[in-house]
Amino acid sequence: MRSVLRSLWPPLLVLAVVVGGWQLYVTGAGVDPTMLPSPARVLEQGWANRTDLWAQTVPTLQETLLGFALSFAAAWLVAVLLDFSSAARRGLYPLLVASQTVPIVAVAPLLIIWFGFGLLPKMLVVTLTTFFPLAANLAAGFAATDREAMRLLRSLGAGRLRTFRLVRVPSAMPYFFAGLRVSITYAVVGAVFAEYAGAEAGLGIYMQAQKSAFRTDLVFAAVGVTAALSIALFGATCLLQRLVLPWERAQREERS
Repeated sequence: MRSVLRSLWPPLLVLAVVVGGWQLYVTGAGVDPTMLPSPARVLEQGWANRTDLWAQTVPTLQETLLGFALSFAAAWLVAVLLDFSSAARRGLYPLLVASQTVPIVAVAPLLIIWFGFGLLPKMLVVTLTTFFPLAANLAAGFAATDREAMRLLRSLGAGRLRTFRLVRVPSAMPYFFAGLRVSITYAVVGAVFAEYAGAEAGLGIYMQAQKSAFRTDLVFAAVGVTAALSIALFGATCLLQRLVLPWERAQREERS
């Protein structure tokens, strides 16, 4: 707990300074709240409209979790395929890298045209946004397996699947969680962007509506909810890593 507090207070201090400076500037300069609302106004109006904000948060969170679950499954499937087949690695990996050059801003409207305004296109945008870091890190983790450990298990008669389960998967876990932490922060942003492209509900379409009504305070409130969701999912990922890889924390403490 003490180590968590030590790691949290520097960013919290910076955040407090930024928010405090923002509040002082807006109050002192008399800035029009439709241009730049004060943090106090954002909190006040966000709380006053908490029912609407929550109603829009639920579909965004649903799109995020379902799209990320699809990305999770696809990343494991592709990474395992790349690890087991050198032909697949030579044929697929360059295409995976090339796919990252295609901007999501161009793909999202096409998905809306093809699949409508329902849940599926938002899930697909989240999947496309988060898939590559997961798959690439997992494949790198498989490739970084200790060869001596592999030889030892093979000398004991372990087959390829057993060796993969006992050595390659555990050795890839730190790489996988590194990719997971990166991907999960992209997931909420991907869902919000998909809603900007076209949606019936969600934080993205809510921001658009409030922007058109010149309710900049509620736009900031929705941005704050989006950031809070991303931070909460990132924290859940870190907690999951501690539960799944308890030895990694012990090794870090020994090195420090």
